[in-house]
Amino acid sequence: MQDGQSTFSNQLRETRRSFERGWSLVRHQGPGQIRFWFIALAVGIAAGLVTLGFRFCIAELQQAVYGNEDVKLLHSFAETLPWWFLLLTPCVGGLAVGIILHFFTKDGRVRSVADVIEGAALRDGRVEKREGIASAFASLITLSTGGSTGREGPVVHLSGVVATWVSDRIKADGITGRDLLGCAVAAAVSASFNAPIAGALFALEVVLRHFAVHAFAPIVIASVAGTVISRVGFGDVTEFRLAEEGALQFYVELPAFLLLGLVCGLVAVLFMRGLFFADDVANNLQARTGLPGWARPAVAGLLVGALAIWFPHVIGVGYETTARALTADLGFTAAFVYCVVKAAAVAITVAGRMGGGVFSPSLMIGALTGLSFGLVATQLFPEVSGTVGLYALAGMGGVAAAVLGAPISTTLIVFELTGDWQTGLAVMVAVSMSTALASRMVDRSYFLTQLERRNIHVAAGPQAYLLSLHSAAVIMRAMDSPRAASAEQCEALIAQGLFLQPDATLETAMPMFDKSGEAFIPVLAPPAPGGQEGQLMGAVFHVDALRAYNRSLAATAAEEHS
Repeated sequence: MQDGQSTFSNQLRETRRSFERGWSLVRHQGPGQIRFWFIALAVGIAAGLVTLGFRFCIAELQQAVYGNEDVKLLHSFAETLPWWFLLLTPCVGGLAVGIILHFFTKDGRVRSVADVIEGAALRDGRVEKREGIASAFASLITLSTGGSTGREGPVVHLSGVVATWVSDRIKADGITGRDLLGCAVAAAVSASFNAPIAGALFALEVVLRHFAVHAFAPIVIASVAGTVISRVGFGDVTEFRLAEEGALQFYVELPAFLLLGLVCGLVAVLFMRGLFFADDVANNLQARTGLPGWARPAVAGLLVGALAIWFPHVIGVGYETTARALTADLGFTAAFVYCVVKAAAVAITVAGRMGGGVFSPSLMIGALTGLSFGLVATQLFPEVSGTVGLYALAGMGGVAAAVLGAPISTTLIVFELTGDWQTGLAVMVAVSMSTALASRMVDRSYFLTQLERRNIHVAAGPQAYLLSLHSAAVIMRAMDSPRAASAEQCEALIAQGLFLQPDATLETAMPMFDKSGEAFIPVLAPPAPGGQEGQLMGAVFHVDALRAYNRSLAATAAEEHS
């Protein structure tokens, strides 16, 4: 009896302590959290308005250029236009894009989702503002004049510019800056697809790349705000509607969706590698021909226009063709050919640095892939098959999830588009197989592979990219430090060619420590303009490098588990 009373007393005391800790937390951190949630709400509203404005601008400019009132029927309308108009319009748009990028970016490159991921990982939640705004205008022109990309990538980065502006104004630290960036991205995706759950999870899954509890509430608030803005502007509608509800023949038909997932994974890999191959070819051709950077988008626009003469469906975002695929309004040959030609048009547009994203194209290619697969599967096994449109829907999710590296949020986008959980089961099976296959054949996703090609190792995780955050100039012990390295030993190592530049990072230093076994590496200033040898500035000690790296790992782990 006494043991029972003692246990009860202990539980009572522990409960009291918990309430006291909770009350203290509310008193000291609650007001700050509430203020931050209001900031997150404001960022979500701003990002939603930016997305809404971007979509309206595309519609107005596209109508002014092509004379079509309904942008979702651009493909059908384009079939009635003269061939020379289809040929020249993307070229003129590309020329305007090239001029914008030439004057407002240093490298002539359009900023996109990959840069937002880089900003979250390496720049305390900041993205480039000037280049970001220029990229948004470039993408707007591209999407309005026939470029074959999507609108979601540009609005994600443009919303990131909004978050960066707010972070700079409030002097936000890295954690707060990343949270605000996630808020902006969530609102942008939610406003684009009228999908608040998927928008919030996309920000966590793709941009922040963690599911920390402290980030969840503000991101959800911003995501809901973006959805409300979208519904005020466009109503409570979805981009795509199925002709009929999906009818999955349970158990018997699931293996077909497993196989479809593998097919989607291969298609996604071919699509991504095609984009990178086209970019490499364009870079080589530009270097060999001496083509000015500002003319590169115009040449790409001319090639896309040439394709559009025979295949007008490649113009713009492509939602009309995607909708036709989801309603099984295409035959096998048309679906297969449209898929190949659309992939080629996207590759040309991206390689030409015309701007735009890959989200909408991957949805279209996925829907066409699923439709092609479904037409074959339902013909081979009609007695155990559901609707063909269900295969198109699952294919859309499968390819998009593999390209974006976002299986959770892509699956939820499909759920929110259809509201059918039975359909969602087929999509989940296809998405899981496609992402499992594709993530092993590229660096996890299209965006992370883009960064890897720029020697930004975000795909490998914090243990890889955190090394690039520490420069030798910051970590080194200067020569006038009480614990400085011996000048004689430094000179000896320099004579052996073992030294670092001040701007070198731990990415360079750590392999040198492992290979040489030295306790420190000298830091040598760059040579003077007159050719004089650089001055010895100090030395990076192995123990200091490890200490800085461990602090970064600990801080990252604390943020991701808070």
